[in-house]
Amino acid sequence: MASEGSVAISAPGKVLLAGGYLVVDRAHTGLVFGLDARIHVHVQTLPTSPGVSLSEIIVRSPQFRDADWRYGYRLGEKKSGYEVVQLKGHSSSALSQNRFVQTALAYALSYVSSHSNARIGPALVTIIADADYYSAGLSRRRKLDSTESASKEDSNKRFIDFDCSLQNANKTGLGSSAALVTAFTAAIVGHYLPATVPAMTTDIGKARLHNLAQAAHCTAQGKIGSGFDVAAAVYGSCIYRRFSPSILEKLGDVGMTGFAERLQLLVDDTESPKLWDTEIDKSTVRMPKGLRLVMCDVDCGSETPGMVKKVFQWRKENPEEATLLWMTLQRGNEDLIRELRRLASEVEEGKTVSYQNLREIILTIRSLIREMSVKAGVPIEPTVQTQLLDACSALPGVIGGVVPGAGGFDAVVLILEDKDDVLEGLESFLKSYKSQESGDEGEGKIERVRLLGVKQEMEGIRTEDISLYRDWINLSR
Repeated sequence: MASEGSVAISAPGKVLLAGGYLVVDRAHTGLVFGLDARIHVHVQTLPTSPGVSLSEIIVRSPQFRDADWRYGYRLGEKKSGYEVVQLKGHSSSALSQNRFVQTALAYALSYVSSHSNARIGPALVTIIADADYYSAGLSRRRKLDSTESASKEDSNKRFIDFDCSLQNANKTGLGSSAALVTAFTAAIVGHYLPATVPAMTTDIGKARLHNLAQAAHCTAQGKIGSGFDVAAAVYGSCIYRRFSPSILEKLGDVGMTGFAERLQLLVDDTESPKLWDTEIDKSTVRMPKGLRLVMCDVDCGSETPGMVKKVFQWRKENPEEATLLWMTLQRGNEDLIRELRRLASEVEEGKTVSYQNLREIILTIRSLIREMSVKAGVPIEPTVQTQLLDACSALPGVIGGVVPGAGGFDAVVLILEDKDDVLEGLESFLKSYKSQESGDEGEGKIERVRLLGVKQEMEGIRTEDISLYRDWINLSR
């Protein structure tokens, strides 16, 4: 049987600070920062009685109620990979499915089968999330902090019991599915593959993990996305240029003849010319010492489905206008990257720096985003978010901010001076913040803004000390 050892892997969340919509097009890039909120995956061999052979992998998320899934797996014929089936009679989660876990498991085991003939033994997989991934975590943290009987140890724990089902936890938009698929895939492959195969935390291993996690994540979400979230989970903060979607179009599905063989060729990518044309640039991404990112979870009571589709429909119908605007936005994003790098260098040289140019660049990018919002008829930076960003940017020590990624109503990201009094002033302001009035037609009012306890993270995937999870990996419900 393959590896008997325990494996613990974590992957960061993400925020697309610049390049929303543009990052979908290979002609443009996105500036994505990893976040220090991580998804953790621990894999250990599942003990069995002597003489008993199991083909079962149990996946548990003990921070949630009724969140465990049991999977059977079978190696198909003709190099078709591992078919993974949920054992419906044993899952406590009322037969609910977790397509990201199930797909990542099938892809990881299929990849393992292409490198090793060793039997895949039973395993117990534990998934643990940092509190800021879910609104339930924020509420639970506040409840712990305000309870007189709560010990200091309880309130400062990195991992908390969310005290709800996974379905009721409400994500805060930090990229949990990409971080999960990436950490899960790395942990499964690391547990089962022999040591002769490069570890997924080496440079070669990271490239292969990126390819494997992108394939699994695209399949799980039912579309070939830009992939910046998976790239951030693997590599951390970077400038990202997406892969050509055609790379994944001929892979096929698990169970099809030759799937595992095609998957290995796709993931290992050892032939010349290379299949993958993704570009990851970490060297030019900097956050100056003395500055930090913060994320805010916005409760607005409004949402707009199909925003990406509408933006690209506008672009298709107005190619010259859209191309000009996107090129201008790309230049603005590049200005932002250069300015952050310049400030970082000057701080390291001991120079006194001014953030005025950084403020102006952020305001320019926001202006262009609002122009695209109007022309596409999509609330990328809605009026209520404009009001919130303007109010925050007027606070002492806050440089500026944007509505990240594809925009909308549910989050903002701010750059501010990394000082306790600045952070405390922002937090105090947000505790009582409500938009004075509804925005444009169809927009709700902002009822609450919650400051998340996250900041930028340069590092991507990494191994973790198993003792970090001692309170969770053997916890049963």
